Parts: sequence; C-alpha cells; structure tokens
Amino acid sequence: MSESDKEPSLIRLARENGDTSPVEPLNLGQRVRDLRKARNWTLEQAAGQAGLARSTLSKIENGQMSPTYEALKKLAEGLEITIPQLFTAPRKAQVNGRMVVTKADEGEPHPTATYEHELLAATLTKKTMLPYRARVRARGFDEFNGWVRHDGEEFLYVLTGAIKLITEFYEPVEMRRGDSAYYDASMGHNVVSVSQEDATILWVTSLAGT
Repeated sequence: MSESDKEPSLIRLARENGDTSPVEPLNLGQRVRDLRKARNWTLEQAAGQAGLARSTLSKIENGQMSPTYEALKKLAEGLEITIPQLFTAPRKAQVNGRMVVTKADEGEPHPTATYEHELLAATLTKKTMLPYRARVRARGFDEFNGWVRHDGEEFLYVLTGAIKLITEFYEPVEMRRGDSAYYDASMGHNVVSVSQEDATILWVTSLAGT
C-alpha cells in the first residue's frame, strides 16, 4: 500500500480502539424463553398458542432438543413473529449514557505537514464517529503525497476562512465559513486553504462497520 493510500494516523488510531469483540452465537432456547416471558405467558399458555406439547416447548427452551422446521413454524406463528425473527437477537435497548465534553482548545493535537488536527472526544473509546477540528496549512495539491482516502463517509464544515475541496471525481469547489460537504471518504480527497490565513474546518469521519 502506498503512503497516499494509508489512512490518516488519527483515523487509524480511532479504528484500532474500536470494538473487536466477537459476536456471541444465538441461544435459540433462551431466545424462545425471552420471547415467551416478554408476553407474560406460562409454558402452558405458550405451548397452547403454538400447538405444541408443554414438554416439547420445555425441552426446546432448555436446549434438550433441536426443533424441527414444523415446530419452528408453529413457534413463530404462536409468538406472532416470522421464523427469521426467532434467530435474530434483539438490539440492546438499554441506554448507556456515554458522554464526553471537550472544552475549547483542549482537544488532542495531531499535527501533520498539511493539517493541524485537533481530535475531539479523544477519551471516548469505541466511537462510531471520529470528530476533529483541523487547521488547514496546505495551499496547493502538490503539498500532499497524493490523495487521502480511507473507508467510511465524511462530513466537512468550514469554521473560518476559505478552502478548496479537491476530489478525484469532481471539479474542485471553493467553500467558505458555514459551507459543508458530505462525501465518500474512499474517493481521493484533499483540502487546501485559499484564504490569506489558515482556514479551520470541522471534520466528522464514520468509523462504523470496520
């Protein structure tokens, strides 16, 4: 991989701090029990709704037997769900209440030759978005070692000054304070300042699905 195809260091850092824990296999018996209890049904009531013997349902819930397709079909109909839903673990409903505040000028610095990045919410791990402020030092494309490109999508918002957003598939576009852009980050992209002073921008890069 060439240097120009590598992700910016702060994006690699954020991805490496992501959640890499394996997905737990679904326990069908526990899933059926949870669905039954969510309806406040007894074993007898659930078995009656599904047209199964109480002993059969009990064995399924306790992992003592693997249900046939017909039994799965009856279970799904009795619980008023589809068969795929039987095997789909519910999303966690609890609110984790995560929050972090970054005061002005207290972000984590990541300077480069072309940008002076300030990573925001740096203490929060396993983020799905990477927010950072950047001071744009570059004045021309030739100051970069080729295109910047990485997985995910990216949102850019101009805070001060004026910039030129250069991408490999579109004509360069000049942007000023209050302008924003949302784009596929795997498309080559670079930002240069076209104002007398260094421009500042807010960048938010997606980290999910990596």
